[in-house]
Amino acid sequence: EVHLVESGGGLVQAGGSLRLSCATSGLIFDNYAISWFRQAPGKEREGVSCISISDGITWSTDSVEGRFTISSDNAKSTVYLQMNSLKPEDTGVYYCAATDYGRGCWDYDYYGRGTQVTVSS
Repeated sequence: EVHLVESGGGLVQAGGSLRLSCATSGLIFDNYAISWFRQAPGKEREGVSCISISDGITWSTDSVEGRFTISSDNAKSTVYLQMNSLKPEDTGVYYCAATDYGRGCWDYDYYGRGTQVTVSS
């Protein structure tokens, strides 16, 4: 059975940092792209960042470029999202998702339950 478990969310002041973790189990880690997306109340779901595990290629949406960094620890089958210079508009529930290699980042096969990130002004 596949599991994706997010952790690391919390309440932080604007300008602060958080590091989110996505621990995976039950899948062949190298065969997937792992992505982070977020959902804020009243807003559309937004793709934030993605990493292709097999080749390390990453992508981030323009609004977080230069502030967020996605990385993976293949030995731990875990993906991280380092979030710096946080802004109130980064507030939302952050989910990680896994997409089988070759189908991009957003055609999810699996996703977790999310972790809340709240940035106060």
